[in-house]
Amino acid sequence: MPLPVPRRRAAATTDDRYEPVVLRTDDGLRLAALHWPGGSRELGCVVAHGFTGSSRNVDVQRICAGLVAAGAAVLAPDLRGHGRSGGATTAGAEEVHDIAAAVRWLRACGYRRVVVLGWSMGGTSVLRYAGLGGDADAVVSVSAPGTWWERGTRPMRIVHWIFESRTGRVLVRAARRTRVAPDAWATLPEAPAEVAGAIEPRPLLIVHGEDDHYFPLSHVEQLAAAAPSADVWVEPGMGHAELATTDDLLERIADWVLAAMRREPAVCDDERRD
Repeated sequence: MPLPVPRRRAAATTDDRYEPVVLRTDDGLRLAALHWPGGSRELGCVVAHGFTGSSRNVDVQRICAGLVAAGAAVLAPDLRGHGRSGGATTAGAEEVHDIAAAVRWLRACGYRRVVVLGWSMGGTSVLRYAGLGGDADAVVSVSAPGTWWERGTRPMRIVHWIFESRTGRVLVRAARRTRVAPDAWATLPEAPAEVAGAIEPRPLLIVHGEDDHYFPLSHVEQLAAAAPSADVWVEPGMGHAELATTDDLLERIADWVLAAMRREPAVCDDERRD
């Protein structure tokens, strides 16, 4: 259940108080990002979008604005193959390098604590990043899968067709300006549920919609089983990812992040993971 924190903010709206940022990944890609500065250097949040999204998507910016309204700074990268970034997407496999680049940038700017939040493909990316030893103080995953190769829903069969066929890759590049790596799913690394347990004892919030038409509830069950100390919210009536994230849910996520940072001491620099 969500933490019982009093309501205090109006619904977030997008604004133009961000600044463009260029990130470099450790595997050599240039990523575009947007940075919303916070009032202090206490808390920075990385917001990772879903497949075919970007930092300039209206719902991604609404989410960023909500976190800024709660008092955090926000860095929203265009993940590889999306928006203004280079490279080609692998739907969460190699995107761990993108999350790492965003976290490094916030740390270099002096943000004392960094929370990584991701939606759908972005949720896969932040779970894998933190579960594989990434330098995050807390993790929020929304609408992420627990395992690879979901073909039981029509939307995911379409996603598989996009990734596994040249026609699908050409179509999504033309229609959504998203570049898919031709061999993205030839072999896949650890699935989110295989590494989520290693996020503990850091705070982890897993959010999933009861009516998610991409990933059925078996995925959130796998993640919850892998990370038994995580907070798990199964949201009645919620669909998938950013579009289904209401302003009320966004406020509760922001409240969770603030509460997690109040109860979780920052990791000393010499204790941080690479």
